[in-house]
Amino acid sequence: MIGFVFPGQGSQYAGMGKDLADNFSVAKQLFEEANDSLGFDLASLCFDGPEEDLKLTTNTQPAILTVSIAALRVIEQETGFAPAFAAGHSLGEYSALVGAGALSFADAVRVVRKRGAFMQEAVPVGEGAMAAIIGLDGAPLEDVCREAAQGKVVSPANFNSPGQVVIAGHADAVERAIDLAKAKGAKRALPLPVSAPFHCSLMVPAGERLKEVLESIAVNPLNIPVISNVEAVPNADASRVKDLLVTQVSSPVRWDESVRAMVGLGVKRFIEIGPGKVLAGLVKRIDKEVEAQSFSDVAGLRSLKA
Repeated sequence: MIGFVFPGQGSQYAGMGKDLADNFSVAKQLFEEANDSLGFDLASLCFDGPEEDLKLTTNTQPAILTVSIAALRVIEQETGFAPAFAAGHSLGEYSALVGAGALSFADAVRVVRKRGAFMQEAVPVGEGAMAAIIGLDGAPLEDVCREAAQGKVVSPANFNSPGQVVIAGHADAVERAIDLAKAKGAKRALPLPVSAPFHCSLMVPAGERLKEVLESIAVNPLNIPVISNVEAVPNADASRVKDLLVTQVSSPVRWDESVRAMVGLGVKRFIEIGPGKVLAGLVKRIDKEVEAQSFSDVAGLRSLKA
């Protein structure tokens, strides 16, 4: 049984998607649709950068979504793969929903551009932070966050894999949590180069603005269930999609549980579709028995078919 998984923010790089657009008309058309939907040349930004512009959250989110769906269209055209489930890490959940037929690509790419702006604007630059905590999770990390908060916000934001949790919140609280985590036995605790504290309660205003945008978007019946970040269980109910996406902005990404849920449902082969190889690596750390591959270019397609 196959599961498709889609990457989130942080996987972007200048040059992504160009190989696909150069070799497959279905991918080239997808980039043209993105340009038309957004009203600017997203394709050139993906293909040529500059990196500084690609790293801006309002650009990053539609760029990764576009490359992911371009790669998906190529897989659909060139292989006979039929996933039983889909999931995506944060932003990647939108790619999963497009893949499942719940959202049109044109709607999704416009929504995630606004989502990126809302998330960036929710907290003034410099006031929020995120950090990766390696080798400390569960109850000890919850205790660290409670102790470090001191009236501010700091909490787990991404449960990525066993022993790898990202925290987010006010910059000073995150700094205190880094020191405390090290003192309590974390192997590593390091700040991440992000522009906002995603997936914590500071993002609630972004979720409220996103809700207004989603009200005008149609959600179609899902062709396959999508494992939501919020619940880490399959959702096939179109009427719940918008609420889950709104809640997702300020809730932790339960990636570890999401992968385990898919394995428990019978998924033996995971294919990461889109830029980078982060999720394939996390999948293997979560369950060494499953197969995990990444696809974002022609060489990747050859290895998938082999």
